[in-house]
Amino acid sequence: MGAVTGKEIREVLEEAGVRPNRQLGQNFLCDGEVARWIGDQLDPQPDDTVVEVGPGTGALTEWLVGRVRRLVLIEFDSRLAAYLKARFAAHPEVEVHHADGARFDPRGLWKYRPVKFLGNLPYSSGGAILKNFLGRPFAFSRAVIMLQKEVIDRLNAPPRTKEYGVLTLRVSSEWRVESVKIVPPEAFHPRPQIDSSVAVLEPRAGELGAFDARRFDELIRRGFSQRRKQVRKHLPESPPWEEVAAKLGVPETARAEELDLRQWIELTRCYDEHPLSDIPQKDDEVFDVVDEADEVVGQATRREVHDKDLMHRAVHIFAINGRGELLLQRRSLLKDRHPGVWDSSAAGHLDSGEDYPSAAVREMEEEMGITEVEPREVGRIAPCEATGWEHVVLYQVRWEGRPEFPCAEVDAVLWLPAAEIDAWTAARPEDFASGFLECWALARGRR
Repeated sequence: MGAVTGKEIREVLEEAGVRPNRQLGQNFLCDGEVARWIGDQLDPQPDDTVVEVGPGTGALTEWLVGRVRRLVLIEFDSRLAAYLKARFAAHPEVEVHHADGARFDPRGLWKYRPVKFLGNLPYSSGGAILKNFLGRPFAFSRAVIMLQKEVIDRLNAPPRTKEYGVLTLRVSSEWRVESVKIVPPEAFHPRPQIDSSVAVLEPRAGELGAFDARRFDELIRRGFSQRRKQVRKHLPESPPWEEVAAKLGVPETARAEELDLRQWIELTRCYDEHPLSDIPQKDDEVFDVVDEADEVVGQATRREVHDKDLMHRAVHIFAINGRGELLLQRRSLLKDRHPGVWDSSAAGHLDSGEDYPSAAVREMEEEMGITEVEPREVGRIAPCEATGWEHVVLYQVRWEGRPEFPCAEVDAVLWLPAAEIDAWTAARPEDFASGFLECWALARGRR
């Protein structure tokens, strides 16, 4: 398959009936060598799925066909989407979606991991597309993006510069960003008025510690709403700003643009009101030790129970919304068991002397802020290695609220329909806590 470049780009656009739209930021890459180089930056591997947003005429796509397991193309222009379907019709690994990249639902991508993101993004909506695909939680292990140079400069901007702001912090809180190439206007048709830049993004993978990503986003938007004013004017009243500023090592008169990424994250921790925000687990908690019949035979601490594989008790809760979607939580990297993998909506051990229904109510409130709903028992699972030698009772609740969770325990949440969870657990069981897989099998009538 030959490269679509130069004169061929114009012929393709004419054939498809497409006149480049400046308002949509339609500037099509027509330099084959640049396209090949950008594709290489993705480090494509045979088992990868690549999601490409804004493929246009397929200038980048063609260098990846045959090199990766699956290509998911998301094209806003219906005429170009039809052209891409025809162009790659002989390649079943290429699927084309006529969709807005800023509104495309990325939840169905988890089952395809490892997944990488590629985008020659439209100038008009690049920021919204980045937020949709690369905001927490994301399925991607690497991203390569091309945007106007001024936007890439904002992603890399240092504090105390006019480029530094919400977009900088929003992206850099989850990704390490490296600008790797400037692409001149003559590499596109039609020629834009400005240079473009290519950036490679690598996930930070917990290097900044646990923090509430939603609260972080709220606070940076507040802080930069009037960037020339002191940041204290946009923050909650408690704790007092004087104490927070001293902890951050910044003057009380500091403005939002004067705080670096790590200071903004520490500020977020200071204003995190959840009582368990810095407690991933308590090793000195006391549990009842039980036998195979679930009769109490003694007590032991959390650490002893886990270290000695003693039988004990636990609950799992599945929260289901009105659309039939299950709320999943991704466990914090600070957890002592199954860190960083997906799990039930809420789960936890029974304290010594506690019964199963009471533990379910407590765990729902502590882990997700779920209250005033009655859990219904789904079934029970006998102790085994997969449950960590726990007698497990699985409960279900109907709930439509906004989860409120402690960041030390829960890294992120995701609502997913049952069919997606079936596909994901079948394709990548390693992405889930083993106890959840047992509960999911029970809920689906498979055990």
